[in-house]
Amino acid sequence: MKNIEQSYARVFGTTDGKRVIAHLREITIERFLGPDASDSALRTLEGQRALVHKIEALIKRGKHE
Repeated sequence: MKNIEQSYARVFGTTDGKRVIAHLREITIERFLGPDASDSALRTLEGQRALVHKIEALIKRGKHE
């Protein structure tokens, strides 16, 4: 698993990678749905947020290896 963490750190450590992760954060973590959002929309967004958090955790661990 360590090799994949280092791969994430290398890929997202580039200028383009940083731009991509910033975009992913913008469209998931920093996105808010209104009070009329459906249960399905909320669940979908939470799944997307979880994935971005997972990617960020892998990047962090890969940098420390």
